[in-house]
Amino acid sequence: MTDLKFQNPEFLWLLVLIPVMAYFFYNTSNKRKSFMKFSSITDFKPSLKSKLHPFLDIMRLLSIFFIILSIARPQEVSNSIRSKSSSGIDIVIAVDISSSMLARDLKPNRLDALKNVASEFVKGRLNDRIGIVIYAGESYTKTPVTSDEKLILSSLQDIVFDGVIQDGTAIGMGLATSVNRLKDSKAKSKVIILFTDGVNNTGVIDPETASDLALNYGIKTYTIGLGTNGNALAPVALNRDGSFRFGMTKVEIDEELLRGIAEKTGGLYFRATDNKSLESIYKEIDKLEKTEIEEIRYSEKDEKYRFLVILALSLFTIEYLTRKLIYKSAF
Repeated sequence: MTDLKFQNPEFLWLLVLIPVMAYFFYNTSNKRKSFMKFSSITDFKPSLKSKLHPFLDIMRLLSIFFIILSIARPQEVSNSIRSKSSSGIDIVIAVDISSSMLARDLKPNRLDALKNVASEFVKGRLNDRIGIVIYAGESYTKTPVTSDEKLILSSLQDIVFDGVIQDGTAIGMGLATSVNRLKDSKAKSKVIILFTDGVNNTGVIDPETASDLALNYGIKTYTIGLGTNGNALAPVALNRDGSFRFGMTKVEIDEELLRGIAEKTGGLYFRATDNKSLESIYKEIDKLEKTEIEEIRYSEKDEKYRFLVILALSLFTIEYLTRKLIYKSAF
């Protein structure tokens, strides 16, 4: 960004002298001219020399105007800002992809609502590295911790319930896999955001053990329970064509477990009962986990007064020599 600024703007007040001097030149123009008396001027026509005389006063005013501007020291200032992360954050988003995540109490369903909000969160974390872990009855790393935003967003949108891994809710496995992705991280801050809509009912690693691992490696864990209060339209059986049959089921989330994991590791527990509350939770986490950014400002100044001084002196010289040599007057 380029701006024109004056280093000494106080001298611009001198510009009020210009109209005063213009008034003075106008009132004294006749006194500063040479005269000859004639009995009649009928046969005389104004010469080019007489017509050009007023322009000398204008040239003098312009030279004074440019001198005042040059004293005020105009500068063209080019500003640029560069930012660098002084302490980035490594984040793993652990996503429950059990069949219950297809429940429709969030729109269009829990899993898609999570993916949409998580994508907006990722777009706002320009200086952080993010990874994705998915789990159901088992868990695995969908995307290692990376700063490649396009890869993260693509991986998020690719998450679907496809029955490839065993159904169920292995919260301990999902948390342990997330810890494994972050334990060797050199980032100043390490964070896990774990989502689930149920209770831990499978897996070879229990949540308590996984949360102890997170604590030992200094990994803060935010836990989020997804699901409305009461009942929700969720998959209850498979049709012959392999599609899900939906029915009203009771929403059961082990909030005590999720709250305990968060408290042990220094994080917080949240409950998302609809799309709006899920968005608010992500915004809250975004505020809590801010990356420190060092902003460096660069300024380059290009002095413009030199051109104005040359212009003013040129005008003054031409005006002075014209008066002296052609009009035989020094003023």
